[in-house]
Amino acid sequence: MKIQAINGFKDILPETAIRWRYIEECARDIFERFGMREIRLPILESTELFVRSIGEATDVVEKEMYTFADKGLTMRPEATASIMRAFIEHGLHVQRPVQRLYTIGPMFRHERPQKGRLRQFHQLDAEIIGAVEPQIDAELIAMGQMLLDTLKIKTSLEINSLGCPVCRPPYKQRLVSYLKQVSGQLCDDCRRRTHTNPLRVLDCKKSTCKAVVAAAPSLLEALCPECDQHFLAVRRSLEMLAIPYSINRFMVRGLDYYSRTTFEFLTNDLGAQAAVGAGGRYDGLIEELGGPKLSGIGFAMGLERIALLMEQQAEEQLPVESMDVFVATLGEKSLTACTQLTHELRRQGVKTAIDYSGRSLKAQLKQASRVQARYTLIIGDDELERQQGILRNMSTQEQDLFDLSGSHSRQAERLAAVLQESCCQGSPSTISRNP
Repeated sequence: MKIQAINGFKDILPETAIRWRYIEECARDIFERFGMREIRLPILESTELFVRSIGEATDVVEKEMYTFADKGLTMRPEATASIMRAFIEHGLHVQRPVQRLYTIGPMFRHERPQKGRLRQFHQLDAEIIGAVEPQIDAELIAMGQMLLDTLKIKTSLEINSLGCPVCRPPYKQRLVSYLKQVSGQLCDDCRRRTHTNPLRVLDCKKSTCKAVVAAAPSLLEALCPECDQHFLAVRRSLEMLAIPYSINRFMVRGLDYYSRTTFEFLTNDLGAQAAVGAGGRYDGLIEELGGPKLSGIGFAMGLERIALLMEQQAEEQLPVESMDVFVATLGEKSLTACTQLTHELRRQGVKTAIDYSGRSLKAQLKQASRVQARYTLIIGDDELERQQGILRNMSTQEQDLFDLSGSHSRQAERLAAVLQESCCQGSPSTISRNP
């Protein structure tokens, strides 16, 4: 029987991995401009962590988690809870009053695989812990927008406020009362959610439920004065930063820990999976998990969805990885010498390829083209004896003699200098974009 990848778990092949690495490098660059620091987390956590943080009545906990029931362990379905656990466990608030953390890695949910949705998926996750100011909400949203702009991904931003423990309970009562009146028009899931998690009814994707919910009372009209002022300040900050947005009064997100500001970056180019990134404030979560009474806000972006959008939307986006130099050998003596030279080049940071099979020069030049080498250094036994190789520019096909005198380390230094000079003069870099 042919063994294949499990449904919902996908291989990331080298051509795609180049794009992923580019996305990750852009994310790290931009996040660190905002003072974010990377944290790396385990994949397995206590099941109780996600039950207490995400919420027992959420779809994630009820249906989607990969749990080892006999061990009480779960493969993380999202990153925020894990970051909060690490934050509390290691007392990070003692080191810095405000922590800015990000992580990149795989998450796991048992969902029906489709375009932009897998059972093992990858996220960029960013969190700011210990700051309550509304300007922080806008700053975090601006950071996400900056990353999408850098990647040339077109999205729309929607925001909402979910209130706080003061204003949300009375609103829930009004909402439940309304939903009971229209119960016969709701789907089975929404009828169940009316009693377990009524806010989730507002987020149902079924057209019949959407039509019913359109007349439901709005949480924005029930915000307490503090939440109302906070949301107003967030909107003003976004406007000051020239970040366009629209208000979606039915956005509730799928996790129980959210409060006040919530937001989503949306696209129309991924079918049903409209959200490229999403997040919000979770002011009570840290205390709920046994930590200090601190505020927090964060977001996550799906790497698979970003990569798909880059492929669909953007021009000149796919990075192309090339080699700096391909070393072509002709003869046994040159192969021995070039093997040593290749190793020295790699030690000095030069991306170098070599063919050990003893093929013809024509075949090796074809191989150099396939690996997109900027230069090919041709060294046969005769060139080795004369101590003069041939350095061919693969773009222009121009050739120059290359000095092979001295040690392999000295030769490598000379070639590295030539490559560096060519970069300074505008030759293609080792990682470039498709024209």
